[in-house]
Amino acid sequence: MRMRFKPYARPELLACDFHVHEPLTHGGHWHETYARPDQPWHLELGCGKGGFLAQLAPQHPDINYLGIDITDKVLILAKRKVEAAYAERGLTPDNVKIASIDIERLGNAFTPADRVDRIYINFCNPWSKNAGSNKHRLTHPRQLLQYRQLMDEGAEIWFKTDDDDLFRDSLHYFPAAGFEITWQTFDLHANEPDWNLRTEHEGMFTEMGIPIKALIARKGPDSTVTWVEPKALAKELEAEDESEAAREDAE
Repeated sequence: MRMRFKPYARPELLACDFHVHEPLTHGGHWHETYARPDQPWHLELGCGKGGFLAQLAPQHPDINYLGIDITDKVLILAKRKVEAAYAERGLTPDNVKIASIDIERLGNAFTPADRVDRIYINFCNPWSKNAGSNKHRLTHPRQLLQYRQLMDEGAEIWFKTDDDDLFRDSLHYFPAAGFEITWQTFDLHANEPDWNLRTEHEGMFTEMGIPIKALIARKGPDSTVTWVEPKALAKELEAEDESEAAREDAE
């Protein structure tokens, strides 16, 4: 169901101390926007209504968090959940921020100086498997290569989904983009880890009898990246064909 426009969202977000009003101006300086800039930095890509972030960030004041989504009408809900979670614990939300950023174009908001220790991707849009749509998947190699630029070797991506096709494809996406899958499960709740935080989506899918799939992937050396942009690969093959044709003509 499409979420309605909320005219109050923008003014309320602009009045929020942990909402980043102009995220495209902070490239290379994101750590400096936090009260304790030397802490590890974790991102949630597609934070939605904030159910996960509101549970996680107050539990770990020694880690800085940024929740990203695309529209104010979603972020306003995340803002309220995060605010309520900190207020309930009597804490100041000084280790968490939310921002409206296009995840497919992270390079507009971040530079390699903005080092990320962990990325969370929870129940993102699975998109269809056709070539025109699957490139929008947040675990597609095209996207994973963007994240790599912000991560040191050994940094991790934690991924959860209800979608079987997306998960199976992601088991190939991560290694192709130079990430080692260090842990995976096709039924997260069958033997649920202590660290798992159930989100609204997770509860909904579980009630429907849909197993939750999850994995943890660790960034490996650049030498382990095998994926090539299809257009670039096509040009390489075209150049090889032309070179081969030229050799045959010379003979």
